[in-house]
Amino acid sequence: MNIIEIIEKKKHGGALNSDEIKYFIDGMLDGSIEKYQTSSLLMAILLKDMDREETFNLTKAMVESGDEVDLSSIDGIKCDKHSTGGVGDKVSLALIPLVSSLGVKMAKMSGKGLGHTGGTLDKLESIPGFNISLSEEEYIDAINTYGEAIISQTGNLAPADKELYALRDVTGTIDSIPLIASSIMSKKLASGADTILLDVKTGSGAFMSEVEGAKELARIMVDIGNDYGRDTKAVVSNMDEPLGYAIGNSLELIEAIETLKGNGPDDFNKLILELGSIILDQSKIESDRDKAKEMLWENMTNGKGLEKLKDLIKAQGGNPDVIDNVALLPLSSRMSFINSESSGYISGINALEIGILSRDLGAGRKIAGEKIDHSVGIILNKKTGDYVEEGEVLATIYHSKDLEDSFISRFIDAYSFSDDKVAEKTIVYEYIK
Repeated sequence: MNIIEIIEKKKHGGALNSDEIKYFIDGMLDGSIEKYQTSSLLMAILLKDMDREETFNLTKAMVESGDEVDLSSIDGIKCDKHSTGGVGDKVSLALIPLVSSLGVKMAKMSGKGLGHTGGTLDKLESIPGFNISLSEEEYIDAINTYGEAIISQTGNLAPADKELYALRDVTGTIDSIPLIASSIMSKKLASGADTILLDVKTGSGAFMSEVEGAKELARIMVDIGNDYGRDTKAVVSNMDEPLGYAIGNSLELIEAIETLKGNGPDDFNKLILELGSIILDQSKIESDRDKAKEMLWENMTNGKGLEKLKDLIKAQGGNPDVIDNVALLPLSSRMSFINSESSGYISGINALEIGILSRDLGAGRKIAGEKIDHSVGIILNKKTGDYVEEGEVLATIYHSKDLEDSFISRFIDAYSFSDDKVAEKTIVYEYIK
């Protein structure tokens, strides 16, 4: 067996077997396979695709390339949730405490954002003292004690994914669905949870812009997880416009706090209830989805979900007083208002452009390792379906440096208007199990 034969086989559309895939992953990591050979195979995979068995075997080899977290010392079913990311996606900040308040054990390893907005960990690091780098022992202890924890990936999880992703990023092979699926699922499976819920975003603000492509990715990842023996489900959700009204790290945390007081935006509430009802089913707490949503809504309005957010913050060294006093969070005192230049119903908001503008304020990263400004961001005053008068405020911008005229023009251009009220946006396109 050698890498040239494997490249040739895939180049001509052949299906690689598990031994060939393992040989490739092992050789890539030990250096016996050159980077240009790995790049060649990645391009062949992009052009010729992989079937279900190949994609599973690739994911399995990537999981086995490093450590796997052992959560067996935690009683009960351990649940995880993953989002493919989007603009204003602060779901984990509200969802994890909420389902935890109903007895779910949530074990989430997350990442920092790279792109238009910060990731879950960036938003949590808005909280003074919050520690995302618990040891594995501390992580397990937090889940046993409080039922929840959200940390950065520990140890040597799926090192093959790091190598492959670095090459995919510079060889034009990012948009291969088998490679995307194996990248996401190798890290999720190595994290050790019993169940996985995937929120696959689609629309202008997501990396999967087309609904059908997002459904295909979701189905493949669900198949991988279930074939691996983990209860895996997915929803395909809308990211054609920002989720909720807040974009930016502290601002999104504040919106999550308000949501756990029962004051959340409608689209955000609907998505949380949808995802939460699936997690309650996966954790064997409530299989009736409608009843589960009622339970979640009750704890979203009676303060129990909010108390669990306080627990999460305390467990990881943060200051829980931010829940009752958001002034303790970093928030820029420089605010500007952007006014509409048109009258009419908002028919759409380009989520990608809003996300890029948020990143340009400092709320996201252009390159890995770049420092994020937790104090800046955007609050949308109006969203799709709302009527706006010319001169009315579209958004409030929190910024640390002067806004350029081009920023304001680009923001206004991200909105489209109609004389007639448009239909309400679909929040969840499909549930895949």
